[in-house]
Amino acid sequence: MSIFTPTNQIRLTNVAVVRMKRAGKRFEIACYKNKVIGWRSGVEKDLDEVLQTHSVFVNVSKGQVAKKEDLISAFGTDDQTEICKQILTKGEVQVSDKERHTQLEQMFRDIATIVAEKCVNPETKRPYTVILIERAMKDIHYSVNTNKSTKQQVCLIDPGCFREIDELIQKETKGKGSLEVLNLKDVEEGDEKFE
Repeated sequence: MSIFTPTNQIRLTNVAVVRMKRAGKRFEIACYKNKVIGWRSGVEKDLDEVLQTHSVFVNVSKGQVAKKEDLISAFGTDDQTEICKQILTKGEVQVSDKERHTQLEQMFRDIATIVAEKCVNPETKRPYTVILIERAMKDIHYSVNTNKSTKQQVCLIDPGCFREIDELIQKETKGKGSLEVLNLKDVEEGDEKFE
């Protein structure tokens, strides 16, 4: 008895899936992990280094390749390489729960490290530990935004707002907190943009 392997199924491993919905249908491509970001930032220019295969799928995990007529109706072409480029540029990168959790933990830790480097305990004149900052962030239920870099989530404050922020800290901490300028940074208009 022979085993039947469907001809339209391609099995892949170590895959990062990039997904796009178009014309009411879902299209996916199989990429190498960490290469998608490189492609989008312009670091990686070789498409073969990013894609595992130049095929467009309906479902990568099941190995179901998209039909030619669906590609033409959704993208206006059946050129798989061109469609792969469109999906790679505009599609959503699918990440597993475990990867997302690891990324969030790492970003949380990085933000706490940045804050710890810039804060000093006024009583002991020593820096706060990263663990103490992490605990404080958890206590206030700080949530990490994965769409922004870690440095963008530790804000710059206009010097003109010092008094207002100092009063807010005094009020919220009932006089136990303090605000002190550790260093100043010259930022030209448009140099750093927060959204």
